[in-house]
Amino acid sequence: MAFSSQVKFKEEVKENINIMIKIKSRTEIEKMSRAAEIVRDLLFELENLVKPGVTTLELDAFAENFILNQGAKPAFKGLYGFPGTLCVSINDEVVHGVPSNRKLIEGDIIGIDVGSIHEGFYGDHAKTFPVGDIDSDKEKLIDVTKECLMKGINQAKPGNRIGDIGHAIQSYAESFGFGVVKDLVGHGIGQELHEEPQIPNYGEQNTGDLIKEGMCFAIEPMINFGTDEIFTKTDNWTICTKDGTPSAHFEHTITVDKDGPRILTV
Repeated sequence: MAFSSQVKFKEEVKENINIMIKIKSRTEIEKMSRAAEIVRDLLFELENLVKPGVTTLELDAFAENFILNQGAKPAFKGLYGFPGTLCVSINDEVVHGVPSNRKLIEGDIIGIDVGSIHEGFYGDHAKTFPVGDIDSDKEKLIDVTKECLMKGINQAKPGNRIGDIGHAIQSYAESFGFGVVKDLVGHGIGQELHEEPQIPNYGEQNTGDLIKEGMCFAIEPMINFGTDEIFTKTDNWTICTKDGTPSAHFEHTITVDKDGPRILTV
């Protein structure tokens, strides 16, 4: 689940934000791995259910039952007042779409973002799926956004900085003329869904907090086919592109090992 870059964590009043980035032990990371596996498996199941005629409420009900049957809890339901297990965002909806009786139709794309809590630790994962056959512009957007995620993850290694992640994502997306959402960011993750550091999908190389072994991140590029500008619908949740063009979203929960990033949601 994306975090608003306009919202400040309470601890940010301190000068050295790096001391607030939690380093996880091997035991803690293994607990996170189970939460991550649950949402990984769920999105594989949901991929088979995404088809014309299905409502987003039906997807949401399946997801809640799946998570509960794994001995975990839905991470998003009730968080900040969010009503669903899934964030379901269709076409020009960027993130945080609320499940409803809306039916998917041929040619849509749908971003599904989901979190789970297992033994007190969070997993967070998102993918964008085609609904039946989609046009070439939407296909390209999905492919580029997915690659943006991998390019960002590859920069999450000891000795690099947070800005290196965002720079890799931004430079790749903008090389296709796409808009990089700047008002929403990725985040640290662990015993809370949203921990330090904030991880923008844009930035300058060699800037920001130093990346260290044991850090855990949810990296999540949100890429628009057109403008990077967004707005929030009257439901106070669903965030859309300002120009009405489609948007795609992918997210992995990762940890930083001594040799580089390890994706927990694969």
